Amino acid sequence: MKNTMLAINAGSSTVKFQLFNMQNETCLAKGMVDKLGKPDASFELKTSTDKLVLSNIKQKSPGEIFDLIISKLDQYTDDLGNLAGVSHRVAHGGEHFQQSTLIDDNVLKAIEDNNVLAPLHNPTNVAFIKAAKNALSNVYQVAVFDTAFHQSIAPEHYVYPIPYQFYENDSIRRYGFHGTSHKFVYKSYLESIGSPEENTKIICCHLGSGSSICAIKDGKSVNTSMGFTPLAGLMMGTRCGDIDPAIPSYIATKHDKTLQEVEDILTKESGLLGVSQISNDCRAIENAAKKGDSKAILALDIFCERIRHFIGAYWLQMDGCDAIVFTGGIGENSRLIRQKVCTGLESIGITIDEARNQNNEPQFNGDDSKVILAIVNTNEELMMAREGLEVIDAC
Repeated sequence: MKNTMLAINAGSSTVKFQLFNMQNETCLAKGMVDKLGKPDASFELKTSTDKLVLSNIKQKSPGEIFDLIISKLDQYTDDLGNLAGVSHRVAHGGEHFQQSTLIDDNVLKAIEDNNVLAPLHNPTNVAFIKAAKNALSNVYQVAVFDTAFHQSIAPEHYVYPIPYQFYENDSIRRYGFHGTSHKFVYKSYLESIGSPEENTKIICCHLGSGSSICAIKDGKSVNTSMGFTPLAGLMMGTRCGDIDPAIPSYIATKHDKTLQEVEDILTKESGLLGVSQISNDCRAIENAAKKGDSKAILALDIFCERIRHFIGAYWLQMDGCDAIVFTGGIGENSRLIRQKVCTGLESIGITIDEARNQNNEPQFNGDDSKVILAIVNTNEELMMAREGLEVIDAC
C-alpha cells in the first residue's frame, strides 16, 4: 500500500510543500517557492541530508512551479514512486464543503465557483490542482479547505446583522480561516496530555502575519475571529482587523480614493505596520518598543488587547476553558506577546509563570492556574497530509 503524501500549501505569493512518509508521519522533504511569479522568485528544498536553494528561478506559472517541485523531489528523494496522493490547501470552500474531499471535475468546478469569495487565493489553489492533475494523472488529488473546520459554528455566530437576503443570495456570512492550523493544534495539544476531545474547551490563538482565534468545544469550532474574509478579527501584520464599518467610505470620500484603494490600505498598510510605522514584523516592533518608540509600544498594546478581547468573549461563550494554546510565528516565539496577553487574568483563574514563558516551555501557566497556557508548533502541511490520506483510504 502506498503511504507517501505530498502537501501543497499555495498562497497568493508563496507555495509551501512537504513530502511525508505517513507510516510514521516523517517529513521526507520540505520547501517553498517565495515571491511566486516575480522576477526574483526563489526555490528552496530541504531533506535530512541536503539543501537546495535556487534564486531568480525562471519558472513563473503554477504548472511550471509544480513541475519544478516534482522534478527536484524526484532528484533528491526516492519516494515519489510510493506517492498515494497530493493534498491541496484550498482557502475557501464556502458552505459547499464541510470536510476534505477527493477532487473530481464537479469538485473542481465548485471550488472555482468560490473564487469570488477568495480572489487572491482560490484561483492559485485551482491552478495548482490542475497542474498536479496534469503532471500526476494517476495519483489521487484531495482538497483540504481552510474554512471547513468552522462549518460547525452556529448561525447566531456566522450570520451578520445586515439584510438577510445578502446571506441567502450572496453567501455573505462569517466563514473563518486558519481552520487546518486550528485543527492540527488542538488535536496535538490533546494528544500531548492524553485527553479525548469530549468535554474539552480550548481557545486557540494562531498569531502570525495573519492572526485568528478559535473557540473549540468538544473538538468542534464554535466561534472564530476571522469573518467573511481574512481581514476581519484581530489586528495583524498589515491587516486592520475589526474596525467601524463606516471608516472605509469615510476615507474614500475624504481622500478621493476608490473602494479598492481603501481595501488595499486596510489589507496591506494597516495592522502592526500601520500603527507602528516601522514594520509588519513583530520582532522589529518589539526591538523598537524596547528602545522606547511610542508607536511601537502602542502597536503591541493594541495587538495584545485585541487578543484579550476575543479570549474574554470566547471564555464567556464556552463558560470557561481548559486551555489557551498559542501557535503561529508570533504565538510560538514571542515571549513578550504571550506575557502581555496572559498577565492580569487572575480574575478568571489564569496565572502565568514568567520563567517558563521565557524558556518557551510547552506549558507556561503558574502552578495555581485553573487554565493551562500552552505552546504548540503548528504544522498545516502534516494536517493536510493526514486528511488527504483519510479521504483516499475511504475510497
